[in-house]
Amino acid sequence: MKLAYFVHDLTDPAIARRVRMLKAGGAEPVVLGFRREATAPPSIEGVPAIDLGRTYDARLLHRAAMAGLNALGSARLRSHLKGAPVIMARTLEMLAVAQAARRMAGSDARLVYECLDIHRLMLGDGAKSRALRAVERALMARADLLMVSSPAFLERYFAPMQGVGRDLDIATYLIENKLLELEPAAERLSPAPPPGPPWKIGWMGAIRCARSLAILTDLAARRPDLVAVRIHGRPAYAEVADFDAQVAALPNLGFGGGYAAGDLPRLYGEVHFAWAIDFMEAGLNSAWLLPNRLYEASRYGAVPIALQDVQTGRYLAEHGFGLRLASPAELEAALDRLTPARYAALRREVAAVPREALVADADDCRRLVAAVAGREAAVGASCATTAQSQKLAAQGGFPSEHIPGAAV
Repeated sequence: MKLAYFVHDLTDPAIARRVRMLKAGGAEPVVLGFRREATAPPSIEGVPAIDLGRTYDARLLHRAAMAGLNALGSARLRSHLKGAPVIMARTLEMLAVAQAARRMAGSDARLVYECLDIHRLMLGDGAKSRALRAVERALMARADLLMVSSPAFLERYFAPMQGVGRDLDIATYLIENKLLELEPAAERLSPAPPPGPPWKIGWMGAIRCARSLAILTDLAARRPDLVAVRIHGRPAYAEVADFDAQVAALPNLGFGGGYAAGDLPRLYGEVHFAWAIDFMEAGLNSAWLLPNRLYEASRYGAVPIALQDVQTGRYLAEHGFGLRLASPAELEAALDRLTPARYAALRREVAAVPREALVADADDCRRLVAAVAGREAAVGASCATTAQSQKLAAQGGFPSEHIPGAAV
């Protein structure tokens, strides 16, 4: 099955992982998208990559303009959509481009909206936020499937604010940010470093939370006897402009740059804990997401650190592991009290988490492609997503005051 996949950043490693999943599930994707780097890759996981131009972090007006230009000129994309029964779009801007391209091509392909974050601009009460939500609702009305990476996105945004399941009749599918392992693997729990202070905390992935960096640098500066911090990934300088200076100021806080997926066992094997706290959009997207690092760290044995009253903390509580804090202020005291025996118990809890809770395999890939294709096999997964959201709501879920204008 040919599949046209519109993406926001051809250079994002997460795109390569999704392409691998689509291929493993039986799809033949072609990837069309913007890029955040100077040059675009000619291919992604062996499939063609069509460069639509460069965009930039935090420059939303420019990204909107680029999306508009590509939508207006979408007739040139007709050949890439020919013969594709499914068009999949990652993020709202790409949904607009994909819908325009579908219309220009005269295609009746299924349209799938993949939403893995809810930007704060979507959640306000102002004219811009209302306009963006109206655009999203109009585009979703023409789509066949909504894919999300956390049930909280459905429960806290799409259902109450966009009317999914009430005014908008669109199927939903939960696809968590699990680690992808296509071949049966032996247990890959990395050996832990020797237990005891300084406790090593790893922060991996998209480094975009200025408050997290401030918390970690403050603790590292005051308590070099207690903690050492290791950061690896892609800093978002638009959000953390002084990242390099903060990292350079402390000997027990190091930055190792980017990494490949194959580096993860080693990187998580070098730390005791994994930072899974995010304040970039506190009370909103940050409270609802289930980040990549949650699954990756847990798969390789690092104990996640999360806030107990957000979706990440609820996930940890449901599965019975992790260091769950009421607030970041508790971290220092928690590490001060930590003994080697208690840390060993935390590691055992991580090791006891079922593999399927953390890892997507070939069967998951087949289910994904069945869902985007609209085949009968996808119905169970879609219904399971709805049931999870209903269960969350019945248990109290999230207080409605976290969302401006929410009607729950």
